[in-house]
Amino acid sequence: MCGIVGILGSHEVAPTLVEALKRLEYRGYDSAGIATVQDGALDRRRAVGKLVNLSDELVHHPLAGKAGIGHTRWATHGAPSVANAHPHQSGRVAVVHNGIIENFRALRAELAAQNFESETDTETVSQLCAAYLAEGLAPLEAVMKTLSRLEGAFALCFLFEGEDDLMIAARKGSPLAIGYGEGEVYVGSDAIALAPLTHEVTYLEEGDCAVLSRAHVQIFDATGASTNRPVTRIEQGAAVIDKAGYKHFMAKEIHEQPQTITDALARYAPKGSPSFPEALDFTRFDRVVMVACGTGYYSCLTAKYWFEQVAGLPCDVDIASEFRYREPPVAPRTLALFVSQSGETADTLAALRYMRGRADMVASLVNVGTSSIARESDLALAILAGVEVSVASTKAYVNQLTILALMALHAGAQRHAISPAQVKAQISDLTKLPEQMRQVLTLEGEIADLAEGLSAAKSALFLGRGVMYATALEAALKLKELSYIHAEAYASGELKHGPIALIDRSLPVVVFAPHDALFDKTISNMQEVMARHGQVTLITDEAGRKAAAEGTSATLALPATTPLTAPILYALPAQLLAYHSAMAKGTDVDQPRNLAKSVTVE
Repeated sequence: MCGIVGILGSHEVAPTLVEALKRLEYRGYDSAGIATVQDGALDRRRAVGKLVNLSDELVHHPLAGKAGIGHTRWATHGAPSVANAHPHQSGRVAVVHNGIIENFRALRAELAAQNFESETDTETVSQLCAAYLAEGLAPLEAVMKTLSRLEGAFALCFLFEGEDDLMIAARKGSPLAIGYGEGEVYVGSDAIALAPLTHEVTYLEEGDCAVLSRAHVQIFDATGASTNRPVTRIEQGAAVIDKAGYKHFMAKEIHEQPQTITDALARYAPKGSPSFPEALDFTRFDRVVMVACGTGYYSCLTAKYWFEQVAGLPCDVDIASEFRYREPPVAPRTLALFVSQSGETADTLAALRYMRGRADMVASLVNVGTSSIARESDLALAILAGVEVSVASTKAYVNQLTILALMALHAGAQRHAISPAQVKAQISDLTKLPEQMRQVLTLEGEIADLAEGLSAAKSALFLGRGVMYATALEAALKLKELSYIHAEAYASGELKHGPIALIDRSLPVVVFAPHDALFDKTISNMQEVMARHGQVTLITDEAGRKAAAEGTSATLALPATTPLTAPILYALPAQLLAYHSAMAKGTDVDQPRNLAKSVTVE
């Protein structure tokens, strides 16, 4: 969510801090700020809104110094304002923070004599550290004592008055990396922020505290013992983040999907059959438990159908934020699979930790191989989507689906629930997807016209059945995220059990109905909508259009699919409908209001 950058540099750091923060804009934020130390003096600049406002502030009130910290804030405690923006400064210390301090009210009451300037939980950290410094403790002692008092999740970076060559960073439940340069050292909540500055980083582990100077980095583990953490090389591609001529990152990422699916198939089905690590042996498991949030959750809901129908393997799917709090019993021979684009989703990570020691295997499907979820899994599988900048997930979603489909085929083959010939035929169908997606992209103008009408609605309803139910849920989520239009999704068979009360002439209804075994049942539900004057857009294939287009407001025909490929291909018009609806409304496509790319707090 929020973004942290810290630099102990050899040049003025303010411009570099702002540029590094720009690389974290995709995470979502509503205010920003930086603090520096110059000739021992600690000073800061903050602004509400986008980073351009902070840049303007720095033009009018420059900030000198070769040591500094920066932050983009996504509001949790306290509305977006200059007073609530980071860094927070108390006495001799400035702090930036990702996460939530759960006991901040108790700490604030304890520090009632101090002059608090903000409504945030973070200011209790700076006030507490400042109080310990005032007692005569050295910076590291003050930080360690402060950390011992904090409850919750955090990534923290401290900068001190009078200390031009000192920065202290700590993490508990929120990611943080240390980068190394020539006579310089960096801190970042995301390696992407550091990519232009360095190719060598160390990821702090849970409970670590790092003391940084330009010449040396010392890391202490959760017990306070000095420790070494491995240095990882950032891939060169991480440094390249541009729109490649597209108006938005989302548009670029939608159009990249044929290639990202090709990459996933090349990794996990290189010779026309599933190829996964030997450790992923489905004969060991009697049940799969899948856990995720948001779009990842919908990919898991889709995969539930595949695992059960293709592999005969019972599959439970849970929302991560609910999973551990109901304390589910875990049966023997259970595979726990966690799906997260960022690999840092706090709720998913907490659920993973709950399952460690309970499940026979903890596996993950992530887009960032160095993420916390990947590092804490017994087996981590990369989705190979590349850097996804737009807050609304597109290519990560279709790659999750593609790999989960291959995984279900792998399970079916190992459990002898599906023949080798059937596996080969299904993978052949999957290999057709990149070209089919390119065909769908040629319909973008037609989809944009449909979106123009959809953008005028106050609410919309999406329907699907079987594997298409989760696609309807994902389509509704995308429309909400991007256009701020209220949208709901239902399994179409549920329509008569309540939602049909919503139907009138003003309600757009989008029906996902490939011509499959459930087509006739879905169309019967669609007829119920049209009988009540609902305005139906039918997304189907050519066979479906011939059979059921009559009476609809619009019909979009996609290439023919199978139950394994349909949810992947039909995700594309769902994305484009949301994208062009947002374009028609003039909303911020890549950074929708109130949203963050990487949700690192509960």
